[in-house]
Amino acid sequence: MLWEDIRHLGRILGQVIREQEGDEVFNLVENARRAAFELHRGDGDIEKLAGLFRDIDPAEASPVIRAFTHFALLANLAEDLHEELGIEASLDAGDPPQDSTLEATWQKLRDAKVSGSAIADMMDHIEVVPVLTAHPTETRRRTVFDVQKHITAAMRRRHEIQAAPLNARTADRLAEIDADIRRRILTLWQTALIRMNRPDIRDEVEVGLRYYQLSLLEAVPQINRDVVKHLRQLGGDKLQANPTIRMGSWIGGDHDGNPYVTEETLRYASDRAAGTILRHYFSQLHLLERELSLSDRLTKVTVDLVALASRGHNDVPNREDEPYRRAVHGIRGRVAATAVNFFDESIIEGDWSEFTPYDSAEDLLEELSIIDDSLRSSHDDLIADHRLRDLMDAVEVFGFHLYSIDIRQNSDSHEEILTELFSAAGVVDNYAGLKEADKVELLTKELQSSRPLVSTSADLSEATARELGIMRAASRAVRKYGRDAVPHCIISMCTSVSDLLEPMILLKEVGLIRPNGSQPAGSVDVIPLFETIEDLQAGADVLRAAWDIPVYRAYVSARGDLQEVMLGYSDSNKDGGYFAANWALYDAEVAIVAAAKDNDIRLRLFHGRGGTVGRGGGPSYEAILAQPSGAVQGSVRITEQGEIISAKYGHPAAARRNLAALVSATIESTLLDVDDLKNPARAHEIMSEISDLSREAYSKLMHEDPGFIDFFTSSTPVDEIGSLNIGSRPTSRKQTQTISDLRAIPWVLSWSQQRSMVPGWFGVGSALQEWIGEDEDGSRLAELRQLNDDWPFFNSVLSNMAQVMSKADLNLARAYASLCENKADGERIYSIIKAEFDLTLEMFLKVTGYKHLLEDNPLLRRSVDMRFPYLMPLNIIQLEMLRRYRAGDNRDKVRRGIQLTMNGLATALRNSG
Repeated sequence: MLWEDIRHLGRILGQVIREQEGDEVFNLVENARRAAFELHRGDGDIEKLAGLFRDIDPAEASPVIRAFTHFALLANLAEDLHEELGIEASLDAGDPPQDSTLEATWQKLRDAKVSGSAIADMMDHIEVVPVLTAHPTETRRRTVFDVQKHITAAMRRRHEIQAAPLNARTADRLAEIDADIRRRILTLWQTALIRMNRPDIRDEVEVGLRYYQLSLLEAVPQINRDVVKHLRQLGGDKLQANPTIRMGSWIGGDHDGNPYVTEETLRYASDRAAGTILRHYFSQLHLLERELSLSDRLTKVTVDLVALASRGHNDVPNREDEPYRRAVHGIRGRVAATAVNFFDESIIEGDWSEFTPYDSAEDLLEELSIIDDSLRSSHDDLIADHRLRDLMDAVEVFGFHLYSIDIRQNSDSHEEILTELFSAAGVVDNYAGLKEADKVELLTKELQSSRPLVSTSADLSEATARELGIMRAASRAVRKYGRDAVPHCIISMCTSVSDLLEPMILLKEVGLIRPNGSQPAGSVDVIPLFETIEDLQAGADVLRAAWDIPVYRAYVSARGDLQEVMLGYSDSNKDGGYFAANWALYDAEVAIVAAAKDNDIRLRLFHGRGGTVGRGGGPSYEAILAQPSGAVQGSVRITEQGEIISAKYGHPAAARRNLAALVSATIESTLLDVDDLKNPARAHEIMSEISDLSREAYSKLMHEDPGFIDFFTSSTPVDEIGSLNIGSRPTSRKQTQTISDLRAIPWVLSWSQQRSMVPGWFGVGSALQEWIGEDEDGSRLAELRQLNDDWPFFNSVLSNMAQVMSKADLNLARAYASLCENKADGERIYSIIKAEFDLTLEMFLKVTGYKHLLEDNPLLRRSVDMRFPYLMPLNIIQLEMLRRYRAGDNRDKVRRGIQLTMNGLATALRNSG
């Protein structure tokens, strides 16, 4: 049925292409499609496909690129719909709930007889936070989202009609639906997929906010309510009803190496978030006011409700006996007045000047609770549990801030800024030149001082002024929208205690940390980010040393003895390769968990996972279950980015499903034993040995081969990602001389565009082969097979690797290698990559016992077989345009062709960077 839907949408797209572009373009698309499928089956030659586009005019290539990009978008849509329909069919059939669903989790808790006290302890600290981040290829316009939504709805209606008995109107109804789909695809065809100008941070903020309107405003409160209801059934009615899911964002506040993030962008991001949620409250209150027509002549109301209604400024005679409507009208007026107070202008239509703004979201929730209590006192729970309950749950989780914005900067920048500030204030001439112990002594002393370092009118460098401006914007957001507006400050490349203390001085400078002798307090968690393999290995020692400092320990105590730690999947992968990075992260978590336990610290881990496996991506449910014991403790934060955000949160049903998976994994990891390791010490020894071997194989190519950097920059579009204005962030911190200079997203994105997917597997095959060795009695292979069966960590590492390898195409990667100026190096390094790919595939099959890569993931296997041939023409055209661009052909159509193919491939691969 899925293939039928994909073919049906493809036929309609083909009709639109023929109608709009003519037979010549249509035939070219069809010839490319046939050649790609022949190549995929092993019957064709890549030169045949390349020959179709070798001399093509860039203007003529554009509709071909758009055709295959649109097909990928429609195929994604069909797959998502079929996944949703499959889940519904399973539920309708009464099948057992599937893993990663809340229903399955509740059953597991019942089967394990988890105690009410254990559930209550978890609920005291539960917090699951997806943090949306920007991505250079996820810049889809609102029109595209709207078209996807309408086509999905139309295809769903089509299925419903086809499933019903045939009648006289069936054919007409199907034809009507197809006409609607064709109209939508026609609109899509004539809409530019990406804008002409480079996206700025405001554009990225708007894209992020779009998902709240599409799904999150509805899905988050619903799941929070469902979790509380079921856990109360399992753990007792008196269970604390804390919201489980909250939302976070890096967009507008992540200024690590991004000069375009400023005080203004952070103000914009926080203001737009607040405006979005206030408009939502206002619209829901308008609907609620219309619905609550209950008359006090027919139902009893509480004294508090009467008092609230009297303050509603709604004296319309026909509302005299409708106290609920008058009360809601007053609340609606106060929400509108709050918006005016926040923004000094009306973002909500009407004159609401007679109403008093709310001081906080808690005040709004308190008044809504008066309505809720009154309804329940008259046995109107059914009414209270509808829109009012949804609204109250939304206020509880979204407040006036909508999402929490993280501010992030790297430790080198903090050091440079404080060096300037300390010098200007006469504290020390060269802070950066101090030894670590002297830095820590100075910083702890300054944390206890109420004296500001500089005045607001001080003459500062541009970088320092910008940094303090961002801090001031964070302080403003907290004052206006509440402490959850900007509750986290992340230190990238944190390698020492001084790195952890430095931003606290800046936070103190703007009032987010308040000195109180040796007991400083504040509303912001200071979060070290351990990224490289060496930093991960040292992370627990850095934390132990920091907790030994009385001033810092007092700050953590004032924050509820909570220490959040962020783990970077991207730089560790870039540093040591896929397997070494995964093991370094796991091993670091084990050490950090032990350190926190020794110091009576409650730990919360923040996983900086990208969408792709090479940046820590993969199914979130399995990833959370694969964490070491004690690492979750009821709370987890996790980054979501790129095309994966659209796949997860672009539709309400998908959002509910993916949010539920995060919650399920968090609860199961906290309350259940999720692995069955018989000998953990031996398992850790094996992983450590394989990790060292993998890193050695990876480093031999990535860090030691003198031709590698030229190969990478020549055979991938990494330079074009920066030069063609794709994304708001620079691709590297400085000129690329080593891979450590490069940012993680362009590193992984470049390899995925080139289709070798190197960051997701390289080095694993060599490591497994060498570790198993001769293995004459088969014992070592048996050990690995047992670990794959019993240990979620190892199973997840292999499964994710298989997923990314399935999306690789080494024939295409060889074609990209031909872009290298040094042909000998190009062929040599490609041969190394190809040999390692073949070896990794061989070893994966040997360890798992599978016959092919995706034996445990038939849905993805079907997707790869059906859809990935359609990517080949995009790669071939990209190659042709890259050749021309690098030869000096700088025409707009050439540049635009490269941009469009990048966007199309990212759309099709879904987790590209």
